[in-house]
This record gives sequence, structure tokens and C-alpha cells, in this order.
Amino acid sequence: MTQPQLRFVNCLDATGLHRMAYWDWAGPRADAPVLVCVHGLSRQGRDFDALARAMSGRYRVICPDVVGRGHSDWLRQPAGYQVPAYVADMVALLARLDVAQVDWVGTSMGGLIGLALAALPRPEGVPCPIRRLVLNDVGPAIRFEALQRIGTYLGKAPRFGSLVEGAAYLRSISTGFGSHTEAEWLALSEPMFRQEAAEWRLHYDPAIALPFAAVTPELVAAGEAALWAAYDQLRCPTLLIRGAESDLLSTETAHAMTQRGPQARLVELPGVGHAATLIHDDQVALVREFLSP
Repeated sequence: MTQPQLRFVNCLDATGLHRMAYWDWAGPRADAPVLVCVHGLSRQGRDFDALARAMSGRYRVICPDVVGRGHSDWLRQPAGYQVPAYVADMVALLARLDVAQVDWVGTSMGGLIGLALAALPRPEGVPCPIRRLVLNDVGPAIRFEALQRIGTYLGKAPRFGSLVEGAAYLRSISTGFGSHTEAEWLALSEPMFRQEAAEWRLHYDPAIALPFAAVTPELVAAGEAALWAAYDQLRCPTLLIRGAESDLLSTETAHAMTQRGPQARLVELPGVGHAATLIHDDQVALVREFLSP
């Protein structure tokens, strides 16, 4: 079975350099187009294993571990755990890959990073770095109640006696991901942990919760205005996947996104909240069809 290679790129922050890890799924040829898949707030790049395998017949698929997660470094200053800094890291990644354009699949936070990257001002004649954009259950307006729910577990550092015990914990806080078999859930969960002696712990820096905890309704409103302004600048074809039971992306926001900016194509998934894992055949087919030339 195809497996990715773990690679690293040096990125700049306020205190110096940090390394961002990325999982590199080789494409069918050296000049294959590149698909970048970026995970949600507390996840990591191996979330996309199933999608990457399905797409690697056409693409070189790149799945970063956003800084502070997975195999990437932890920041010396936790205030750096914010979307603008993540966008800068992705600019460094695209420079490393030496490609002018990529296709992009972003789940939740990964979608916001892609949106912000695609909206960056650029010189005349320079193409948008994102050719086609898939936003998985995220948009310019995010419900504050969903952020409060995420805040109840983000940054906690529980330890578990086994991987199975840890996977059960993740399942208890991830009901919005939809229905999965035990085998599917274990495969999604295993990369989320690192083993230390006889214990298992989550594979991210608990300090990612610090900037998140400082978010207020007023900051959310200000961020929403900026994100709508960015979204309205987009011209790349955009697919919006919404979990029909999502508590983060409202129906009203999703439909507004079909009318503004790139006028996204909207697909709602029954039985899913925040957010689809993109491992099931029907979800993979949605992405494949949209990204087809």
C-alpha cells in the first residue's frame, strides 16, 4: 500500500526558524499537479491518507502538519498560533515545492488558511496560488457557540493507557465527524497520538489553545468582516462541503457563500456535523469530481 514520505520545510516566525512537517505522496510523474490538503485546528496531515491515496493517481499530494501539530515544531511563542502565521508557512511550503499553483482541500482551519492564501494581494500577471479550492465545513462566518464547544477540550493534555482508550476519547469529542467503523476510527486516531513510556498523549502543543481562548464575540465579529472581504476577492472555482448538522457553519452563511465572491458550489452531507473526514467513497468522489480538469 502506498505510503507518504515525511519531509520538512524551514519557516520564519517572530523568534527565528521553526520546521513545518509535511507528508509527500508521490504523483504519477515528476511534473504532476500538486494538491495540498490542510487539516483542522487540533488535527494533523495524516487525516487525509484515504483522500491522498485516491488522488495520487493524478496528483502529487502534500499534507502538512500545521506548526504545533503532528511532527512539526512547537512555537516558542504561542501567540504565533494564528491563521496569518500559518499562511506565511504555506507560502514557504509552496516555494519549497516550486509550483506556481496548487489545488487546495482545507478542513475547518485548513480551509481558512486556503481562503486567506488565495486572497493575498499579488503583482499584476501573477496567478492566484490556488487553482481550485475545497472548503470543508468552514466559511467567513463562524458560530461563536461552536468555538466555545471546541474550547471545552482544546489544549487539554489527557494521557491514556492505550491507543484504543485514546481513540475512544477522540470519538467522544468528535461526534460531528459522522459515522465510522471501529477500523476507520482507529486509522484516523493513531496518528493523533505519540507514545511516551506506557502512556499515550495527543500529538499537538497544548498551547495552541491559548490564542483560541482569547477569542471574544467582538473579535469573532471583526474577523468575520475581514474574512468576508477576503472571500469576496476570490475568483478561483470553490466547492463548499457542509455537514448538514454542522454547529460551526450555518445554513445562512453557506448559502451566502454561493451568492458572493467565487459563488461556491454547495454540497451538504446528511448525518455529518463539523466536519466530514473525507475518507468515505462518496466524499472522496465529490472532491475528485470537482478537481477534475
